[in-house]
Amino acid sequence: MLQKAPRRTRERILELSLRLFNEFGEPNITTTVIAEEMNISPGNLYYHFRNKDDIVNSIFIQFEAEIERILTVPDGRRSNIEDVWLYLHLMFELIWRYRFFYRDLNDLLSRNRKLELHFKQILAHKIKVAKQLCEDLRSEKSLDASDAAIDAMATNMVVVATYWLSYEYVRNPRKYTEQQSMADALARGCYQVLSQIGPYLRGETHTLFQKLTEEYLKKLK
Repeated sequence: MLQKAPRRTRERILELSLRLFNEFGEPNITTTVIAEEMNISPGNLYYHFRNKDDIVNSIFIQFEAEIERILTVPDGRRSNIEDVWLYLHLMFELIWRYRFFYRDLNDLLSRNRKLELHFKQILAHKIKVAKQLCEDLRSEKSLDASDAAIDAMATNMVVVATYWLSYEYVRNPRKYTEQQSMADALARGCYQVLSQIGPYLRGETHTLFQKLTEEYLKKLK
């Protein structure tokens, strides 16, 4: 039976750093802490990464690749409300997996020019996808909204999704790492984002939206 090859030190450093950043906040973790947790010397760490920003940027490359896959809208057909629902689920799962970027966002962007530029691009791409999803629903007569309303909806959906974890952290900082509490928090986030378009839905899509949200809200009680 073939044995799996051991993970390389660089990969282990990134995996551990992501866990520490998520759990304690990126500003509170130093390269010394990472090296100690890895049980390696600081010199060994610096062989793989020049500094903490280098680690952060490497994690961001992983995050960026994953989010680009999610932000790829299916070709060949228009999106429906279930596509929007799935898109939001996948987006919030990814946000949770890399939550330190969102919780420590302002601090990170203020001192990391690369993250500043790339995160702006990600936000713009999110808004573009949200807008396209809304326009697809409108083209199917499932959504009744003007261009201006769709622009506002798309922006509001992205704003809520981007800062939802910060909001939940303020609400329950002591429960932020509890798995069930945060699962519920992410579910509430999906609902809050989707509720932006609820009043504009029509016909069978509105009925399906109500059914989906009712089932979802029952799980949160």
